[in-house]
Amino acid sequence: MPGITYPVNQFDITPFLMGSSLLLVLIVSVLAYFLIGKSEEYKELKASLAKIMNSFNELDEQAKLIVKTDLELNKAQGELDRRLLGLNTLQNLSRTISMTLDEQEIFQKINRDIATELGFSHFLVLTYEENSALRTRINIGFDTAMAEHIQSELCLDAEFLGALKNGTTFSSLNASQKAKARIVQLFENEHFILSPLLTQRGVGGILFIGNRYNAPEVTQGDEELITILAGQLAQSLENSQLFEQVYRSTQMLETKVAERTKELSQALKDVEDISKKKSEFISAVSHELRTPLTSIKGYASLLMTGKIGAIPDAVKERLHKINIHSDNLVKLINDLLDISRIESGRVEMKATPQIIRPMLDTIADLLTPQLKEKGVTLRLNIPSEMPVIEYDTTQMDRVFINLVSNAIKFTPSGGAITVNAHPNLARQEAVFDVADTGIGIKKEDLIRVFDEFYRVDNEINMKVKGTGLGLALAKNIVEAHDGRMWVTSDVGQGTTFHFTLPFQHKQHKTNPATGAV
Repeated sequence: MPGITYPVNQFDITPFLMGSSLLLVLIVSVLAYFLIGKSEEYKELKASLAKIMNSFNELDEQAKLIVKTDLELNKAQGELDRRLLGLNTLQNLSRTISMTLDEQEIFQKINRDIATELGFSHFLVLTYEENSALRTRINIGFDTAMAEHIQSELCLDAEFLGALKNGTTFSSLNASQKAKARIVQLFENEHFILSPLLTQRGVGGILFIGNRYNAPEVTQGDEELITILAGQLAQSLENSQLFEQVYRSTQMLETKVAERTKELSQALKDVEDISKKKSEFISAVSHELRTPLTSIKGYASLLMTGKIGAIPDAVKERLHKINIHSDNLVKLINDLLDISRIESGRVEMKATPQIIRPMLDTIADLLTPQLKEKGVTLRLNIPSEMPVIEYDTTQMDRVFINLVSNAIKFTPSGGAITVNAHPNLARQEAVFDVADTGIGIKKEDLIRVFDEFYRVDNEINMKVKGTGLGLALAKNIVEAHDGRMWVTSDVGQGTTFHFTLPFQHKQHKTNPATGAV
């Protein structure tokens, strides 16, 4: 208060100041302690936050990777589904076109649905014609003018066609920049596959398949798929063309066979008519000759007896020659008549079941004088178990006599003739061989030895006269028995005549319905 004065030393503040300082120190210490604790806690929180951020970043990267992988898997799945659809389409198409041999039908099987299932909007197939020109066979996605333009441009591009002919497949995936630019400019398709249709004879055509600019890119799988399709299409086309060629050849062959058959039928009819006329002519001439020959032989025999008057020896010798030649002419006429009758079917073989050995023994006895005179040995190899054979004794006697006599004529002294026989049970026939060790027959003469009047040109035939009818007559008799006759020979080694006789002659075969003969 005013007017009041206090003494200076009345109140001491030192203790108070000291206590305040201590309190301040204490407060600062407490604050420092709390601040240090909060700092450590802050550092820990900051470290935790850093860990959380790192974890978040890692999760974000993983999430991005998962999304990327999922997109790639979806893309791969889509590609796989597309390829499976393409493979299934290709399999069905291959099965369909491989089952047809009509070229036009093959092309009709490939339509817009097929191209779509393969994943493309444009499909073009060009094939080579016989004049090497290209022809449009399949056109999907191109207008007619565009297809004609592509066709004409390709025909002018020798370098490009040459590469295709060498088997090169072009695609937007692997083509060079120059080739790709050329194809894109020509076909107006950014994504494409261009493949040759290769056949065994070369390139049969060209296959193009593609998409416009807003479509997915071509993959390696697409290229493989379309290459397979091109190969299958080429094979089917080649098969159809080969079938067409075979069909046409067959038609031509059938036409020629029909024409030739008609010609042969007419020729056979002509031959039959000529043969009939020949037989009729031979029969008529033979009968006409037989009458005067009989008279000539009769008068010659009468003159030789001397009943009309004595005949000088010189005249008698000539009459004897007339008689011999008359006998030869009569034999010739008889042989001609027999061949004519057999060929025309007017001679019926009186076949009866017989054993062959007795007849051969009789023939051997009959020919013994000729065998001895020539110095030739005759052997008969006839097995005891030889079955009974149905044959006409008179006619078969002539066959064996002709064959053995012929062998005697061509076998030199000291040679041998062998008659063999054996049964062929599988064919129900007997097989006979008349083999000699004579001079043999040349190959060019073998095919004619059974011709009427044909005589092999050799030294023996020049010395010994004959008619050339014996072998022809023997062959006709064997065939009239339903048998076969043929000859084998080696020059200088001998000749063998073979023939067969069935165990049962057709005219005497058992009737299966009644069991009677």
